[in-house]
Amino acid sequence: MVEPPHDAAIEGTQGIQGIYARPYIDLEPYLDLSALDEIHEEICLGLTQVPIDYTGGSHRAMGIMPPSRLGEALADYGEVIRALSDDDFRTFQRLSDDPSAIDPSARDRLEFGEEREIPLSRRQMLWLKFRHGVYFPWKVYVELIPNRTWSDKSRSEGKDFTRLARSFFPRTIALVKRLPFSSVGRCNIMGLEANDHGTVHRDGEGTRGDGGEGGQREPDHFITLCPAGNKRLFLWDEQAQRKVPVAGRAYWFNDHDYHGVEADPFFRYSLRIDGTFAPELIEALRRDHAVRPAPPPSPPPSTARAPRDAEEAAA
Repeated sequence: MVEPPHDAAIEGTQGIQGIYARPYIDLEPYLDLSALDEIHEEICLGLTQVPIDYTGGSHRAMGIMPPSRLGEALADYGEVIRALSDDDFRTFQRLSDDPSAIDPSARDRLEFGEEREIPLSRRQMLWLKFRHGVYFPWKVYVELIPNRTWSDKSRSEGKDFTRLARSFFPRTIALVKRLPFSSVGRCNIMGLEANDHGTVHRDGEGTRGDGGEGGQREPDHFITLCPAGNKRLFLWDEQAQRKVPVAGRAYWFNDHDYHGVEADPFFRYSLRIDGTFAPELIEALRRDHAVRPAPPPSPPPSTARAPRDAEEAAA
C-alpha cells in the first residue's frame, strides 16, 4: 500500500478512472487458462500445508478508503496500536518477531504493519484480533514471490519464488511463468474467510488510465486470476456512490481506483501477479481497447453550381 493521499478533495470525489475508458479489462481472451482447474486443486491443497498470514486491517489509518465507506473497516490496527496503554504496548512488543527493534520510548514515531517500517508478526496480528477486535479482511495471505515495498512490486531483480512455493505450488508457478509478462516482481494468494468482506480501498493515489496528458499511459500492470470464479470483486465509484462488479476468472483493473470484495458464506481467493506486461500483450490490449481519436470532420459540401457545358467551364 501507499502513503495517504495529500489532496482530500480528490479522495472525496474520485470516480472510476479505469483503463482505456473502461472500468476494467477481462483478460480471459488473451490468456491460456486451460490449466486453471488443476491450479485450483493445487492451491486449495497447498494452503493446508504452508504458513498462512494476514493482510489488510489498516486501510482507514493508511488513508486509502473512500470517505463514504470508512465505517466498514471496523477496528483498524493502526488506530488500535496508537491507542494502546503502556502495558498493552509492552505486550505488543513481546509478541514481535524482533522485540529489540521496537523502542517503547519512541512508539509515537514508529509505524507498524504492511508497507511500514516494522512488519507485524503473526502473533501480533492474532493478539490484535483476539484482544482488540481488529478486522483483518484477508486472513489467507501467502507470498509466492515476496515483495517488501509496494513501489517495488513490478521489479523482478533479486526476487524469486520461495522454497515453499516451489514445493507446494509447482503447477501454479508454471502457469505464472507462461503468462505474458516480460518480468514478474510479486505473486501472492489472497483469500477471504466465509462471511468476511474486503474493505473498499485503493492501492495508490488517483492516476489517469487513458494515456492522457498528466498521467501514466497505463495503470500498474498486473493480472488477477480467480480459478473458482467466485470472488465478487467490485470497483467503487465514490462520485456516483455505486458499485461496478468485476466479472471473469482473469482481469486487470486500475488499482488506483477504489475496490472491495463482497461478503459470501464461503471461502474465496485469488492469485495476483504483478510485473511488466510483455509487449505483445500491451499491443493487443491497446489495439482492442484503447480509445482512438475521432476522424477529422469531412469538408462541407460545395455550394457552387456545376457548369452546364464545356464552353461555360472554359469561361
